[in-house]
Amino acid sequence: MMGLIPFVCLSPFIALLIDLLIGDPRWMVHPVVIMGKATGFLEKKLRNAFPATEEGERRAGRILAAVLPSASALLSGGFLFLLSHLGRAGLCAAVVTDIFWGYQSIAVKDMLKESRNVFEKLPGRSKNGGGSLLEARKAVGRIVGRDTERLTKEGVIRAAVESVAESFSDGMFAPMLFYSLLGAPLALCYKAVNTMDSMTGYKNERYINFGRAPARLDDAANFIPSRISALLIIAAACIDLKWASAKRAFYIWRRDRFNHASPNSAQTEAAMAGALGIRLGGSAWYFGKLYDKPFIGDELKRIEGEDILRANRLYLIAAILGTVLGCVLRCLTLRLLLI
Repeated sequence: MMGLIPFVCLSPFIALLIDLLIGDPRWMVHPVVIMGKATGFLEKKLRNAFPATEEGERRAGRILAAVLPSASALLSGGFLFLLSHLGRAGLCAAVVTDIFWGYQSIAVKDMLKESRNVFEKLPGRSKNGGGSLLEARKAVGRIVGRDTERLTKEGVIRAAVESVAESFSDGMFAPMLFYSLLGAPLALCYKAVNTMDSMTGYKNERYINFGRAPARLDDAANFIPSRISALLIIAAACIDLKWASAKRAFYIWRRDRFNHASPNSAQTEAAMAGALGIRLGGSAWYFGKLYDKPFIGDELKRIEGEDILRANRLYLIAAILGTVLGCVLRCLTLRLLLI
């Protein structure tokens, strides 16, 4: 056991390194895909089991919110527990499996790759001088939930930067934080919550009641991680863009961090907007309906394609800082468990 302690303490860093090296290959079975299919299956069964009334749909949603995260944690935790009791080889396998699931709970390389692709698809940005607004809209549509057909060039860039900022919390630091505290079972539990919210957390006719409990659970799960994530982006701005940018990022974060329907989404978006000196947010189309949203940040300069690359750089620096914090928390947690 003692020989495995360094690997356990450094497991957040190892998980990040694996993600940066290989990302999420399409041939690999991913837990989020399984969770997505389970969410769809449970939704269908629960809707059939409860009356199609406001209260009936809310009850069905509450059951979904309780079952999927619990099952994700219990199944993965039970599997690791069984492995760890199969001798030294089983214990080694448990550590490796825990790291592997920790790597699968984050999505750093794919976000950086997809957002970089948006930059490359902007008019005049591709290597052969091509690119078009239509291609850029399709590229950003892969990483945002809004309608992209009406986006201008600036709108595409803004949507990409917002997605990078928001993804830093729910796609990188939040799962890394939970993984650092109690390993893969808690990280996968969080991913189940996040997956449910991404599939059912919409304020439309279909999900306004059914998705209520999953959405609130996601808000609760991200409450602390989103705020630490914002501080990590501010720290990254201090490292990459110097003190003035970090000071502005902190000011905009304090001022605009609640300029969103979600209590968490504007946390990282405000920090990113302040660091880059741009304005994010504003009205957006979802499912054919225009939603009025407040602006985030001050337009100190006109937004440009390179802001996507700057956001990616801040994301990567913040991810490294967050992983260092994760390693410290993992070591402290391990020490408490071994006392």
